[in-house]
Amino acid sequence: MWHTGRLAGFDTESTGIDVETDRIVTAGIVEVGGSTPPAAANWLINPGVEIPEQATAVHGITTEYARAHGQDAAEGIAELVDGLVQLVLAGTPLVIMNAPFDLTLLDREARRYGIKTLTDIVGDELHVVDPRVLDKRVDPYRRGKRTLTDLCAHYQVQLEGAHSADADALAACRVAWRIASQYGEIGNAFLHELHEQQEDWAAAQAASFQAYLRKANPDAVVDGSWPLRPVGGAA
Repeated sequence: MWHTGRLAGFDTESTGIDVETDRIVTAGIVEVGGSTPPAAANWLINPGVEIPEQATAVHGITTEYARAHGQDAAEGIAELVDGLVQLVLAGTPLVIMNAPFDLTLLDREARRYGIKTLTDIVGDELHVVDPRVLDKRVDPYRRGKRTLTDLCAHYQVQLEGAHSADADALAACRVAWRIASQYGEIGNAFLHELHEQQEDWAAAQAASFQAYLRKANPDAVVDGSWPLRPVGGAA
């Protein structure tokens, strides 16, 4: 069962929420499970642009601090891609809460600096586990929000230092483990099949949400691409 082995959580904090134009400020990769001690790697990156106050209010990093202490962006993004490539090629599933945000943000950053992207390198070897998609699959009618904080509360997972990339990455792994442990449909699935299923589930979830939004706004569009948004918009 995939969830009893090694898991790698990945999370970023950024200058904003537009994956096409915003930049990574901090990132964390946390490896847990598999009867091996946890391992964490963290990045603080100088994004090369101003960090809006709204973003700083979330993750605590100011423009001045990032400039003084952050790593060169191209260098940091290259290291991030390389770290994830090594995990994927080792067969480790990447646990990413709301994967289309973080993976697309990283993809666009890599393209910005002329770095070969994660998916260009690993192709179909990429296996992602997205707690947000899984939770909506196993408990579709539960009321309330489904942020990482909400999922941690629901699945009784401790979250210390929310909006710190490494803390969020670790919490995402723990939520994924809880869901897989409680629901055989998830925990007993082969990893490559689960990845493909999440593509279908994410598309269906987006279509359902879009239909709901269109009751008030006929032009509402919800992108159901998963785990990565295609360049140039949804296919």
